[in-house]
Amino acid sequence: MFTVLLDYMRTLLILAGYVSGTASFPKPLTKAEEREYLEKFKNGDDDAKNILIERNLRLVAHIVKKYSGDKNPEDLISIGTIGLIKGINTFDGQKNARLSSYIARCIENEVLMYLRASRKQSREVSIEESIGTDKEGNSMTWADVLVPEGRDVHETVQAHLDADILYRAMDKVLSADEKNIMIWRYGLGGSPRKTQKEVADILGISRSYVSRIEKRCLKVLFEELKQGI
Repeated sequence: MFTVLLDYMRTLLILAGYVSGTASFPKPLTKAEEREYLEKFKNGDDDAKNILIERNLRLVAHIVKKYSGDKNPEDLISIGTIGLIKGINTFDGQKNARLSSYIARCIENEVLMYLRASRKQSREVSIEESIGTDKEGNSMTWADVLVPEGRDVHETVQAHLDADILYRAMDKVLSADEKNIMIWRYGLGGSPRKTQKEVADILGISRSYVSRIEKRCLKVLFEELKQGI
């Protein structure tokens, strides 16, 4: 099913407004509200899931800001969003602590895995290089965040996509250039994921223009795919 893709697109579109300053982040849920919406989500309420996602969006922005450095924040936001949705979908109140603590770790793991993959491709880093500290203040290296199954974040995204449905939707509502931008940006079809700057360099346009095109594509694809539910 492509509901995970719809969650991803919807969350990116909402988060873009908060990050651009056109909207204020909603307040975090209280413990009582959190329990209420988790119970509703457990019972199949998708609206409750959407509320859980939106009321924890500030965690993505907060964690991305910590790791952005010379990276384009929008690239990391798209990665952090995967961690947010994964955290909401896999949280187990009987095994884990507070939801916000659990999903913060999921977001951070996705961002770290993406940065590790990027550094590995550019051959600029050793897996023993320090990347900061964990919650207990212990030093962390890239080796500490390797995925046991050998899968990186792009494979995680790809595993959730129904390729036939997605490509049919792109053929229907996107131009050839727009389709290429989405393929490059999200590593569809097994192609290497490219940053907005890399896409801009290929097409000879500005990074900000790539960002605008990407947001438009996400919006129209979201609307098209939503009709298939």
